[in-house]
Amino acid sequence: MEQTKKIALKTTIFLIATPIIGVFGTAALLLTRGIPTYTWLAFLFMLVATGLSITGGYHRLFSHRAYKAALPVRLFYIFFGAAAFQQSVIEWSSDHRIHHRYVDKDEDPYSITKGFWHAHILWLFKDRSYREPTNVNDLWEDKWVKFQHENYYSVAIFMNFILPMIICGLWGDWLGGLIVVGTLRVAINHHFTFFINSLAHYKGAQPYSDKHTAKDNWFIALFTFGEGYHNYHHEFQADYRNGIRWHDYDPTKWLINIFSYLGLASDLKTISDEQILRKKMIMDEKRLRNKLEVKSESLAPGFEERLESLRKTVQERQLRLLALKTEQEEVDKKAVKDAKSDFKVALKTWKRFVSGDLAPA
Repeated sequence: MEQTKKIALKTTIFLIATPIIGVFGTAALLLTRGIPTYTWLAFLFMLVATGLSITGGYHRLFSHRAYKAALPVRLFYIFFGAAAFQQSVIEWSSDHRIHHRYVDKDEDPYSITKGFWHAHILWLFKDRSYREPTNVNDLWEDKWVKFQHENYYSVAIFMNFILPMIICGLWGDWLGGLIVVGTLRVAINHHFTFFINSLAHYKGAQPYSDKHTAKDNWFIALFTFGEGYHNYHHEFQADYRNGIRWHDYDPTKWLINIFSYLGLASDLKTISDEQILRKKMIMDEKRLRNKLEVKSESLAPGFEERLESLRKTVQERQLRLLALKTEQEEVDKKAVKDAKSDFKVALKTWKRFVSGDLAPA
């Protein structure tokens, strides 16, 4: 435990220096000679490629095994993920699996219970070189993951700094490649990811569970490539999706779907609609009871019976709808439409009840 009190000096300097050099260096380039459009395009490409390699690769593929990916996809994640300078696949996944196993407990490496800034960045300032990743034996079997881990800094430096300099050098802006595409971009990548560990455990809704601090926050999803639906993710970590509704902003999910369509991803794991609805209804009921308890109101006669009746109706109509969609060889469109309408009515009635409209005032 004594080792945990030591400062990871190189990491600390890197995390402090990159945003300073990136911001002021970019400003200096803008003021002195301008930055070519192609350099900004390279910046955007690297920002998206490295960001999606963390969310789609490091996170959903390697850490959670939420789907399987073909070699070209894995190589994309492994090399562009290295350019994010967030440790190797092995180390990142090990830390993340520990986070899920011990979320909000002392063993959680970036527990929000130790403070917002601890979860955001300060945990990385502590020397953790003594640790041995023992919970990622499955990842060692991938020779390219192993290669990246054993040659991490060489790969990361090349992908993050040297490659952008070479590419931007094609139009005479190697310095822009170093400062803008390399340094500024990696600092932005860092804090996009860090906000998942901090803000997504600090601010937002908990529609699926309040047994942990993870929150759903659509705003966070906008700059984390869809990772903002964190309450859902912590409750259903095996799901390759974070945003499950059609309107949820989850470009990582969209990318995985594209890979699947192209035959480059398979075995996409999802949680059943029944499980998801069951969790939501449990939380709906819990919030209603808490609201009534705060108001110190006694339950109206027949409250429990009404609650149970509505719950049963919603679940039965959902099961009927799902059965019609999946069990018939030739789907009766009218029957499905009617079942969907019945389910929506039951769900709407449930929501009105648990919101207090039909419950004791």
